[in-house]
Amino acid sequence: MPFAEPTGDGGPEPAAGPAPEPAGRSWVPLLAVCTGYFMVILDVTIINVAVPVIGRELSASLTAVQWITNGYTMVFAGLLLTGGALGDRLGNRRVFSAGVVVFTVASAGCALAPDTPGLVAARLVEGAGAALIVPGSLALLQQAYPAPAVRARAFGLWGSLAGIAASAGPLLGGLLVSTVGWRWVFFINLPVGVACLLLTLRHLGPSPRRPGRPVDWPAQCAVVAAVALLTAALNEAGRRGWTDPAVLGALGLAATAAAAFAVRERLARDPVLPLGLLRSRAMSGGSVIGLLFNFGFYGMVFTASLDFQHQRGYSALGAGAALFPAVAMTMFASVVSGRLSRRTGDRPLVVSGMLLAALGLAGWAAAGADPGYPLLVAPMMAVGFGTSFALTGSTSTVMGAAPAGYAGSAAALFNTARQIGSATGVALGGTFLATAADYAAGLRLSVAVGALAYLTAAALAWRCVPPKAEGT
Repeated sequence: MPFAEPTGDGGPEPAAGPAPEPAGRSWVPLLAVCTGYFMVILDVTIINVAVPVIGRELSASLTAVQWITNGYTMVFAGLLLTGGALGDRLGNRRVFSAGVVVFTVASAGCALAPDTPGLVAARLVEGAGAALIVPGSLALLQQAYPAPAVRARAFGLWGSLAGIAASAGPLLGGLLVSTVGWRWVFFINLPVGVACLLLTLRHLGPSPRRPGRPVDWPAQCAVVAAVALLTAALNEAGRRGWTDPAVLGALGLAATAAAAFAVRERLARDPVLPLGLLRSRAMSGGSVIGLLFNFGFYGMVFTASLDFQHQRGYSALGAGAALFPAVAMTMFASVVSGRLSRRTGDRPLVVSGMLLAALGLAGWAAAGADPGYPLLVAPMMAVGFGTSFALTGSTSTVMGAAPAGYAGSAAALFNTARQIGSATGVALGGTFLATAADYAAGLRLSVAVGALAYLTAAALAWRCVPPKAEGT
């Protein structure tokens, strides 16, 4: 009998369509889920080599270029908790599929955008679609592969596919921009989105629904406001300066919104993030680690892409090839960490990965004001390998600590933290480039701050990540 989806009164709701293949004998459900995640990650990395060309063709300022990148990340981060809550309430497969549709349609809007405001607006909608996809992807893996050993392998393969997307993004983006134009950076999502939707509906069974769990809209609005205001302040600091009243006001309002969220969560009968989740050292620590390593990695990719094209004169394809040593290592590291985690536990992987990434960025900062490209290859490889090596362990830690019924919320918390890290890394990196005495000094400051973030993550992992992931 097909999987029956519980309804609000506890009665079964017959599942529509053919029964999915048993997850224990098939990796097709993993492929379906990972296709959507692949599309989201590809869109993060593919845009970095395209934005300098987009900026020139649309006559966009550096701040506008940051918004093209960060507008997507801002909405993505701000709505992830909403996506997780909706998945727990309405069913993760349903919400995941809706996110794929929104993301695919918005990608077409990005490709057809006539000007910078139109592109930024379409990117905001694209971010909303991504926020529905990502929490559901982890929750659906949790559902499809309940056995701890199989689930750990699925998380490793999930990270591997993310590594493939990260690896393909700069090269594919450079190739598309150099041949058919930057708009195809977004058109490429259309066939991927259609394939993901078909695979999901065919091979994944309906998810449990909990319609009695309300969505706390005041708390969701507070999160969106906090992320949006923080991102806006960091983006505008490069153009206005850190002491500008608008920048200081946005930072103050972001702090106020974050405080309002905390108060609301304490008083709510059914909070978005139950206090039990936040009290879990593995859950909260793993999420902060995700924030820190995304900060370091995506800040480096963004500033390096601008440096390669603006300062070194590389083409978009050349910049993608130059970034390849960093992003290619992510695929390899995900496969290795997925295999090792079952034997070593998560803590050694996360700690060693963060230390290696910190060493890579520290080496870049120490390479001098204008280092030759060969000197940057080893640091970039260390950052890419170390970041991805830690991803599987931190993901397994957070999801293993999630209580029954809160897989979507746990995934949303982890990925919200990661996307805040990405947005902050890109925003601060652009601000350092715009406000430093010269471009080289801004780049070195950016990678030095990233190295400090990785070191902090390593120390936190030693304290918060259990030797063996909870629930295995």
